[in-house]
Amino acid sequence: MAFFAKLFRIKKLRRRPSNNQVGVVVYQKAEDGDGSSAKKYSWDDIETFTNNFSVVIGSGGFSNVYLARLPGSIHPQGAIKILYQVFQQELDILLRLCHENIVKFLGYCNDKGMYEGALVFEYLPNGSLHEKLHGGSKRMESILRWKNRMAIAFQVAKAIEYLHEKCTLHIVHGDIKSSNILLDEYFNCKLCDFGSAKMGFSSVVLPPSRTKQVMMGSPGYTDPHYLRTGIASKKNDIYSYGVILLELVTGMAAFCPERGQLLTSLAAAVLKDVSECESKKVKEMVDPRLGGEFDLEEARTMLSISELCLRQAPIHRPSATEILHTMEDKIFSQQTKIHK
Repeated sequence: MAFFAKLFRIKKLRRRPSNNQVGVVVYQKAEDGDGSSAKKYSWDDIETFTNNFSVVIGSGGFSNVYLARLPGSIHPQGAIKILYQVFQQELDILLRLCHENIVKFLGYCNDKGMYEGALVFEYLPNGSLHEKLHGGSKRMESILRWKNRMAIAFQVAKAIEYLHEKCTLHIVHGDIKSSNILLDEYFNCKLCDFGSAKMGFSSVVLPPSRTKQVMMGSPGYTDPHYLRTGIASKKNDIYSYGVILLELVTGMAAFCPERGQLLTSLAAAVLKDVSECESKKVKEMVDPRLGGEFDLEEARTMLSISELCLRQAPIHRPSATEILHTMEDKIFSQQTKIHK
């Protein structure tokens, strides 16, 4: 565990407006036209919204996330992330993003300079995919249903395609994992946490030659090719997405710290020949908590896509667009959003 702890370390004052209104609207458009406007808040606003940082709903290596009340907003509840060291990096990226499967960015506070600040987001009531899949509840009504899992797989791929192909400055997320996938009231998903993201290249960023590199990713999700070379690319995200598919199908966590087991290792034998695999073996891979309520061929397709994403050579992994085409051809027709 000490090895993983070291390797995967995850990550001028402004006065309050004299009219006592909360927040000042500042339109921050990226030069390339991507993204949307965000509100600029004072630090006093942030303290008020979080009730002096009283309710922690998340934490990471460089941040804490607090539940917030946002008076006068169409989002009465919010989540405020207080960052250290990587604030400006994440802010620069968030100001460029606008997609239905990426968490909505509402505002920020940079009163404390470029290394510390606050980011304001919409609040997602169903928590993270990690909590939903691995939270420990065995009640059938709490188990994420198969059709929800399939839609989440599609929506995460849509978010990745947007980052990789549809932003003017392409973006590699760098830390795709189930705890960075949030769920709304209908279990539609939204990708979050861009603290490890890299922006402004088409496919590959070479590691700096003379500076110590901070590794991206989390145990169980990180591309082995990246660990060996330090080269960040879109295919790092594709590898992590393959692990997400395994989690959705099996219900198992990407990494078990107690046993030191990787889900990718446990599933390797079945994934090797999944397209020719007996139906019995595919069924044995599916989360038993579903009680058999799943589609066998959809499960086979998800495992087949996962196998492609997890290939050792990045060049042999599909793009997000290719993944979406496969899902559309073999699983989905028209509707991709879930409504209860």
